[in-house]
Amino acid sequence: METRTENRGHGDRLVEVDSLKMHFPVRSGLVFQRTVAHVRAVDDVSFFIRRGETLGLVGESGCGKTTTGRCILQLYRPTSGSITFDGEDLCAMNSKNLRQMRRRMQVIFQDPYSSLNPRMTAGNIIGEPLTVHGMAGNRAEYRERVSELLSVVGLSPSMADRFPHEFSGGQRQRIGVARALAVNPQFIVCDEPVSALDVSIQAQIVNLLEELQERFQLTFLFIAHDLSVVRHISDRVAVMYLGHIVEIASREEIYENPIHPYTRALLSAVPIPDPVLDAQRERILLTGEVPSPLNPPTGCVFHPRCPIAEERCSEVVPELREVATDHWVSCIKAPGYGYF
Repeated sequence: METRTENRGHGDRLVEVDSLKMHFPVRSGLVFQRTVAHVRAVDDVSFFIRRGETLGLVGESGCGKTTTGRCILQLYRPTSGSITFDGEDLCAMNSKNLRQMRRRMQVIFQDPYSSLNPRMTAGNIIGEPLTVHGMAGNRAEYRERVSELLSVVGLSPSMADRFPHEFSGGQRQRIGVARALAVNPQFIVCDEPVSALDVSIQAQIVNLLEELQERFQLTFLFIAHDLSVVRHISDRVAVMYLGHIVEIASREEIYENPIHPYTRALLSAVPIPDPVLDAQRERILLTGEVPSPLNPPTGCVFHPRCPIAEERCSEVVPELREVATDHWVSCIKAPGYGYF
């Protein structure tokens, strides 16, 4: 896959997330259940996504990436914080208003095998959002729209009467993409949409998403753990660790000038095809295990595994600060961070 050269995403902000927290209660007792602890899946996260851009969200499994995406879509009601979509606070909306807003926000799920109803045909799966939101005037319009959506994602309209088990993994994910496009959304959360696919199919789906973004002026939150895929499709990249955003920058900046120790460790693990260059680069091996979100460390959550941590790192909770133009880092030892 070739790296994109176009420069998009300089418009105004479509999505703004401010101090987002999502804590899941842990309950004990068979009859009188009481809350004994909280899983801090997302803990004080802030970022924005500009119109027409793709923000890549990366991090280890369990760091809170998917939970963040689901909070934006209000599939999870956040514990606290605000999520603004096109100037409207989603957290303050009731169910009726959210239902109308969801025409403008959609999701592509990770697993193309479990995200499609096995008892429904591809045509019915794609057309269901049209029925739910009353966007098909009659049966003829419905069938025409379903056929159009199948063609848009590279499938034959004749496949509308097939069931999910009759499709390959890549074809099923294309059906998922078509379903997301059915209601003409502005914003799509792509929740690891290629992680369950073969590498060659991954490239096809990523290229399809790029084409659709250009064609329909879409805005993406692209959640993934494959840094090579994120580098290809994203305009900016946010790195997440244990429920916190630790670094946000443009794609070029995050790969060429990573500042946070965790970002540098992630990038040092990305395979390089050239064995000579691979042997020359710095290897950063993290010690220990990822702490539990039930009992996160004090201070900086990364300090127990950080190779440059100091005593004050266990005491100070670093804010996400702008250390260079559009480059934000959460580390008290970052150049230009301004810690005193």
